[in-house]
Amino acid sequence: MARTRQLVWFRTDIRADDNKALSQASQSGDVVGVYLIHPNQWVDHDDSPNKLFFRLSCVASLQRRLARFNIPLLIKEAGYYSDSAELLLNLARSLNCQGIWFNDEYGVNEQTRDQTVIEAFDAAGLSLHRFTDAVLVEPGRVTTGKGEAYKVFTPFKKAVYRYLQPQDWMPCPSPSKQAPLDIAADPVPVDRYSPTASNILKRWTPDEKSAHKSLNEFIEARVQRYVEQRDFPALDGSSSLSPWLAAGVLSVRQCFDAAARANDGELDSGNPGVTCWLGELVWREFYKHILVAFPRVSKHRPFQVETDRLDWRQVPALQEAWETGKTGFPLVDAAMRQLVATGWMHNRLRMVTAMFLSKNLMLDWRVGERFFMRHLVDGDLAANNGGWQWSASTGTDAAPYFRMFNPVSQSQKFDPDGAFIRAWVPELAALDNKTIHQPLTGKVGDLLGRLDYPAPIVDHAASRQRVIEAFKGLRS
Repeated sequence: MARTRQLVWFRTDIRADDNKALSQASQSGDVVGVYLIHPNQWVDHDDSPNKLFFRLSCVASLQRRLARFNIPLLIKEAGYYSDSAELLLNLARSLNCQGIWFNDEYGVNEQTRDQTVIEAFDAAGLSLHRFTDAVLVEPGRVTTGKGEAYKVFTPFKKAVYRYLQPQDWMPCPSPSKQAPLDIAADPVPVDRYSPTASNILKRWTPDEKSAHKSLNEFIEARVQRYVEQRDFPALDGSSSLSPWLAAGVLSVRQCFDAAARANDGELDSGNPGVTCWLGELVWREFYKHILVAFPRVSKHRPFQVETDRLDWRQVPALQEAWETGKTGFPLVDAAMRQLVATGWMHNRLRMVTAMFLSKNLMLDWRVGERFFMRHLVDGDLAANNGGWQWSASTGTDAAPYFRMFNPVSQSQKFDPDGAFIRAWVPELAALDNKTIHQPLTGKVGDLLGRLDYPAPIVDHAASRQRVIEAFKGLRS
């Protein structure tokens, strides 16, 4: 009896292992994979060439991996998401596929696209199968006592932990090896996007084996020190797994399972490093749930609606100084240079630089959100938007408007010997460990010209008072 044929649509789940749609489709028939390239949509979403180069490199690795299961991966171009339904339906018909299988995504544009695909396949009489895969808990599954979506992280995390059972984070089986199909895989246009950052593929090899090796190394050797080291950018204290997670080369279940096993199955007790990192994974989960419950955050709108009335400044010179790492605040400048050079930024520094732009400079947080997306190799709408709105006090769990990082004290606390600053702001390398955090003070003030380093572009105390008054004005 001939086996049925199934079309699996890969999106931000570029992996063969622990892929719900792929695993289930493989049990239902012979699989043909497809990955769609959306150049016009990607421009509209500000996806960086670093992210797209890495993403397509991961697709090429996936294609080779799937070939071991005799699963061909086709590559098709659909300029915008709105072009997807017709293309996929025609492809399914031409390949005699019984149905399409995919894992859910949660931005407004993605959900609109998927609804169109659902309607097209339903009208054509072809089956459609969708799965919760990018999150541990389906959005809308955990709610407050009033049946509403959680707006604050801590009660959300507690609700998730009450809901979760070990089987919820258990990775699912790999696909079965099938008989070869008379369908040739398409070439993956990896070189279509030229990264602006260097050494992306050296730091994050774009395949599942390398991602798991890094995950296991982090769990075995570094997660125990995660609480103590994660905020220090000069140390190798974070997991650095975010590019693989954003592309779906690693799943949240695989990460959660590895950490939980290392912690004897405990989630909120046991090793402090493991429990802290599990909490960070739940933060990623939280922001994806927010995309579904509050679609406005996908539309360049603040979560805290009243903050839309804030009078953000427009000062191109200040924005340029921030983007180029020439603000006169060494830690901010080092972080921004790290982003542009590598396509990645340490998480503590994402908060420092975001708060500096939105509060010290009082420039629109959306300017910074867009700049990050245009450079990040791990650009993710939910995480990036959530982090920026938290820093700007416009979002969920927002830092109170009067809370504002002092970039100098953050530097002194988290880069005490200036090692990170010296690595990225070499013009300050000769300064002592005290002066390097604030070069304009002390005996070095008259040396700034020779240092070729700018004076601070803003006064922290004055800018703090300005933003506090602006937020107070919303109340009145």
